[in-house]
Amino acid sequence: MNAFAVRMLELKPSERVLEIGFGGGVTLKPILDGAAYVAGLDRSRDMVQRARSTFSAEVNEGRADFREGAVEALPFDTASFAKVCTVNTIYFWKSLEVGFAEIRRVLSPDGRLVVGFLPKDRMKRLGVPEEILTLREPAEVVSSASFKNVRIERPAPATPWNVVIALN
Repeated sequence: MNAFAVRMLELKPSERVLEIGFGGGVTLKPILDGAAYVAGLDRSRDMVQRARSTFSAEVNEGRADFREGAVEALPFDTASFAKVCTVNTIYFWKSLEVGFAEIRRVLSPDGRLVVGFLPKDRMKRLGVPEEILTLREPAEVVSSASFKNVRIERPAPATPWNVVIALN
């Protein structure tokens, strides 16, 4: 899902990209390889410190910045990113509407959003506890996005996960 989400970003070498909830940093390297600048936001102080250490050269060059925070209050300027990517994070959002409003704020006009996630039924089959995470239906994510040209992509019809792509 991560690799597919990065492909769906359609990165350009001159772009500024934000990844929300980068966790262990699986997608940070391919995004850094394809973009001019990458900012990352994660709820975990440990993951932020790990990313700063792993990508210290990029941070020192001014090509990367990693911060602790939440999607509901993005610590970035309005219209500062051409692309935003988030994979497996919407289960932790307090509100889809608030999270998407913040993403819209930091995206430049016609900016691209890519959201990867497993749908509610699949998460239930995996035994994910609903008291810890908020499981989401694809239709709920699409209707809450309030972006232009919102669509769901999968590399194959049988793929169990969804990647929502939208334009600001």
